[in-house]
Amino acid sequence: MDVGIVFIMKKILVLNAKGGCGKTTVATNLASHYASAGFKTALMDYDPQGSSMRWLHQRPLDKPRVEGVNAFRRPGSRETRSWATRIPAGIERVIMDAPAGVSGQDMVNFISQVDTILIPVLPSPIDIHAATRFIEDLLLIGKVRQKGVGIAVVANRVRKNTLVYQSLERFLKTLKLPFITTLRDTQNYVHAAERGIGIHELWDKRADGDKLQWLPILKWLEGRDIHYDVVTTKA
Repeated sequence: MDVGIVFIMKKILVLNAKGGCGKTTVATNLASHYASAGFKTALMDYDPQGSSMRWLHQRPLDKPRVEGVNAFRRPGSRETRSWATRIPAGIERVIMDAPAGVSGQDMVNFISQVDTILIPVLPSPIDIHAATRFIEDLLLIGKVRQKGVGIAVVANRVRKNTLVYQSLERFLKTLKLPFITTLRDTQNYVHAAERGIGIHELWDKRADGDKLQWLPILKWLEGRDIHYDVVTTKA
């Protein structure tokens, strides 16, 4: 009897109602990591700005392939929305870059599609306040816990030893949610994005510390220890 290959798909949503918090940076770096680690990976861009798709168009052909889905694009007259946003066959990891301003039924619809949600938060009073309201909505309206969806917070573009970072750290510690890591404010992410690659694919030794900051995210997402060389791919 022939036994077909069973693909275990995991869907990860990068979400925050406030724009400019680094959702695309987190989404593209996750996608590039999973592709480099050997997973068949798709990147779904729901943001009308199309930043994730622009990153993907810059990706070199010699890098591990990431499938792109223009989920923000309106379907043509001869196709349905579900057809336009279909995930290619055999995909094992789906990274979804959500638009800003998601709320209400749109939030519920996103949550119903995924296994895990990552919330990037910037260290500013405005962002902290917005994140407080948004997380309350996720828990009350989205009912993420009742639906068994994993949810965690990432502090993004952080400069430690500043008063605003200390305020963010205090806020995140009050949440009854995993606060899994901080990603520092560095031009390494800009340099990687301009070339269509991720932080893990940079050869520059100065990015080694940034790669290590991703270990808690990867361990949390996979629920197991992740082991890889700090310097992974020459770029």
